[in-house]
Amino acid sequence: MSEKGNPGRPLLLQGNEAVVEGALAAGCRFFAGYPITPATEISEVMSVKLPAAGGVFIQMEDEIAALGAVIGASLAGAKAMTATSGPGFSLMQENLGFAIIAEVPCVIVNVMRGGPSTGLPTHVSQGDVQQARWGTHGDHPIIVLAPATTRDCFELTVLAFNLAEKFRIPVILLSDEVVAHTREKVCLPHPSEIEVVERLKPTMPPEWYIPYEDTPRGVPPMASFGDGYRYHVTGLIHDVRGFPTERPDEIVPFLNRLFRKIRQHFHEICRVEEFLTEDAELLVVAYGSVARSARRAVIDARARGVRAGLVRLITLWPFPRRLLEPHLGRVRTVLVPELNMGQMAREVKRINRGLTRVETLNRIDGRLIPPEQVLDLLLKLHR
Repeated sequence: MSEKGNPGRPLLLQGNEAVVEGALAAGCRFFAGYPITPATEISEVMSVKLPAAGGVFIQMEDEIAALGAVIGASLAGAKAMTATSGPGFSLMQENLGFAIIAEVPCVIVNVMRGGPSTGLPTHVSQGDVQQARWGTHGDHPIIVLAPATTRDCFELTVLAFNLAEKFRIPVILLSDEVVAHTREKVCLPHPSEIEVVERLKPTMPPEWYIPYEDTPRGVPPMASFGDGYRYHVTGLIHDVRGFPTERPDEIVPFLNRLFRKIRQHFHEICRVEEFLTEDAELLVVAYGSVARSARRAVIDARARGVRAGLVRLITLWPFPRRLLEPHLGRVRTVLVPELNMGQMAREVKRINRGLTRVETLNRIDGRLIPPEQVLDLLLKLHR
């Protein structure tokens, strides 16, 4: 899995390098991208390691073309990925919508930096949270995962590919500059220990194949171009055979199925990590690099007699409501620290419905929220 050593041997990796290791372990064999800070290392390492693993690396002319190439490679049967940051992610939104409606599995890594526009290219931010959910137009489902550690970058990249293939949907790995460039010791698992999911392929004769039929899981089998199964792919609303339609009796079931294939599997998709939440009076809800500061602050608060706990959001979208709601009814205050003006806090407040007090801690100058800042606010809230 790594040219630096045998599986199980400690490696010193930064988050972006761990993303590459995770992609290769998950079976990624196609990458198209365009270099952009702070995601460039993913492209650089992929350009070396992917061809060595029998895959294809292409540097495209821009991010629009990059995701277009990824979609084409996935339709041809390859597990495919791209990586970018905020400005490039903005350019990808039209093709992201195409991948959603055509049900093309792929992974998009967005390493967040300060914005809007070119913003703060070398500084951290969490300003793309709502963009990841609603950036492409129209009602649509999406899956977004947020790593906080280098180990997460490996494991959640594998998970992103597994979810993409299982549910025929683009999955966004929403990293940030601090997570991407933090170097840590990581022991990568042996390949035999890694669950790798492959997409469901049709088993019926080509003439019987219905490319967008409904199924109990809501996910139809996906034939690869070149395997003898001919079908139509379009960004228009389409019928079960892939051809454009304006019939309400075909439009509504199709769109409902897109949502149902995710909604009925929330238990497989939604993940959080709880830390000292059993008896917590003050609960911190955080994600990404800020979750690391929050964890340290919770430990320090406990040392001062403050019963604080942390829920780290791993799945940002679909929002893990059922995993967070039980805490809201029993804690005195919830604190949501994040590197934006309050994008995830809006979601916490939405589901809170007056159950408890929700406070925010926001930073937008491109610097990380340190543990001391979270701790100071926890101590004030405890009084």
